Amino acid sequence: MTTRLSVRVHGTDPITEAGVASQMRGRPEVHVLDHDHPDDADVAVVVVESLDDDAKCWVRSLRRGGCGHVVAVCNTIDDGALMCAVELGVSALLRRSEASPERLSSAVVSAARGDGAMAPDLLGRLLVQMNRVQNNVLAPRGIGPTGFTIREVEVLRLLADGCDTSDIACQLAYSERTIKNVIHDLTSRLQLRNRSHAVAYAMRAGVI
Repeated sequence: MTTRLSVRVHGTDPITEAGVASQMRGRPEVHVLDHDHPDDADVAVVVVESLDDDAKCWVRSLRRGGCGHVVAVCNTIDDGALMCAVELGVSALLRRSEASPERLSSAVVSAARGDGAMAPDLLGRLLVQMNRVQNNVLAPRGIGPTGFTIREVEVLRLLADGCDTSDIACQLAYSERTIKNVIHDLTSRLQLRNRSHAVAYAMRAGVI
């Protein structure tokens, strides 16, 4: 028997929340949790008017609370919302008008697998936005699509090889202060905890 995914629905008002939860309870692949349920949900479904500041705080709170997968259902999805969804790490983004029980459950299943879900036209708009950011913001600063500069990749590869600051400085012909600045800049920009976290992040991204 296939294990049902536990889902917690969060709405901006009780009527919206109850309506979406009721629709999802009819789907065999999910199990909708009550708010007083002690278990953590596999996926959180957030139903909002738009990804405004309140919604952003809501999603960040869920992520900090340990929910790794969030499906956002919005009435309004403009270009800013698309980039915001990427920034927040939202797994799936659906228009409320298109969020039938079938599509919503499918998005939940995809999110739980680590896959994304988005309407083709939204994906197209997102790609245009990402290309604009790459050309107008990242490229002028020497940052590639991976989020790292060439120098940062060189430093990360040597860190992964077990080199310390002095070793890296010697091999790349930079000062130790420069190497420390490079590491500080990339960990701050990508909100990474330390050098080990930076190496792990780069490896998962396929950079090194």
